[in-house]
Amino acid sequence: MNKHKGSNAERELYHMFVEQGWAAVRVAGSGMMENTACDLIAGKKRKKFCIEVKSSKKPVRYITKKQIEEFMVFSEIFGLKPVLALRFNRQGWFFISPKKLVDSGKNWCITLEDCQKKAKRFAQAFC
Repeated sequence: MNKHKGSNAERELYHMFVEQGWAAVRVAGSGMMENTACDLIAGKKRKKFCIEVKSSKKPVRYITKKQIEEFMVFSEIFGLKPVLALRFNRQGWFFISPKKLVDSGKNWCITLEDCQKKAKRFAQAFC
């Protein structure tokens, strides 16, 4: 995914949270600088999430094990629940725990089919 497409996906998700009454921030330099291992932080009352945003035009998305490890450590340090937000073209948003990713050897992966079976939609996960 190119940087522009990723930033657009992050902004879109940020606005979804804000429109539903959540406090949300995009993490500056996410994925580009050390110690910025998530894209969004969102909270509402006692619910607080660390969110890694991924977008794909293909029906499968690979994420490096290093990126997921850093994401999990970051979320644990802040006491936030880690959530992957995945948007597949023309399929909308899916939200899933990083623990549900499939080990493909060098990477973790998630398919559109798995998301349709195991993931939640925004209203199910956050409303």
